Amino acid sequence: MKTYEEITLKIPSDVAEAYRKATEEKREQIQLKLALLLDLQLKISHKEAVQELQKTMKSASEEAQKNGLTPEILESILAEEN
Repeated sequence: MKTYEEITLKIPSDVAEAYRKATEEKREQIQLKLALLLDLQLKISHKEAVQELQKTMKSASEEAQKNGLTPEILESILAEEN
């Protein structure tokens, strides 16, 4: 079972007023929908960040290979660090 906690969001005044005037049932429905929307947006943002990191790592790898870095040379460099 998920636990819930309160957060504060800035929204337009008219939206806040309409929310306050809504029934308890309607407010609960809005809260659930908003939680799902936020969760989805955060997952998408995370996925996009991971994709960007992978793209950067691939680019760096390709550049290193163009400059002659081999797995053996990299292993040797990393061994020197220890």
